Amino acid sequence: MSNPVIIGDATLYCGDCLDILPTLPKVDAVVTDPPYGVDLTAKQNKWVKNVGDGYESTDDTPAFVASVVVPVIELCRGIARDVVVTPGTRCLWLYPPADDLGTIFNKSGAGRTRWGFGCNHPILFYGKCPYLNTGKGSRPNSWDQPATDFSDKNGHPCPKPIGMMMWLVTRGSLNGETILDPFMGSGTTGVACAKLGRKFIGIEIEPKYFDIACRRVEEAYKQPRLFDEPKAKPVQTNLLDGAA
Repeated sequence: MSNPVIIGDATLYCGDCLDILPTLPKVDAVVTDPPYGVDLTAKQNKWVKNVGDGYESTDDTPAFVASVVVPVIELCRGIARDVVVTPGTRCLWLYPPADDLGTIFNKSGAGRTRWGFGCNHPILFYGKCPYLNTGKGSRPNSWDQPATDFSDKNGHPCPKPIGMMMWLVTRGSLNGETILDPFMGSGTTGVACAKLGRKFIGIEIEPKYFDIACRRVEEAYKQPRLFDEPKAKPVQTNLLDGAA
């Protein structure tokens, strides 16, 4: 494990999350999109503008999900108030029972399944809803993904759309909280946190993807945040105020 790279409110680690997680302090929420165990191979379509040959340092198999991803999620449940996972459908039943189940719905389809075009991208919620838990009311546990929210080519074989990750970060945390992603990939969760005013901790084992994540997070911090606190309006002072 190398020393972390700090960019704005983001701390990025290049290394094995099973080694790094036990060294981290408590966080507010984990938001992560781990490998799905589907033997990811080269692909290109209108929604995922990318050509790749699978992950560089990861076997995208059910065995990997069972032996690595699921134990990581269990570790995360011990250090985070809430955990939000997008597990895919192939290995969904390998995960521990969640407190709630949501979905990202893509009516145009987001890849082929054994029963046709998959429109359902499940979300596993562990913990208590941060909004209900703080008296801020109910929010939908699922999201209808716009057809325009697709991934851009960035050198990672399976990047996620920024709109999707921004919704997941917003749904699983409150403004100013700290988000952890143990399967950071190309850093889309970190980009979402930079845009939304959340602190971020990301872990990625593959140096190639880690470098991409660092670049993308750094670029995100150069842009204005979406939810910066409004600047106070100037107030004209009456020069006679306080005069005897």
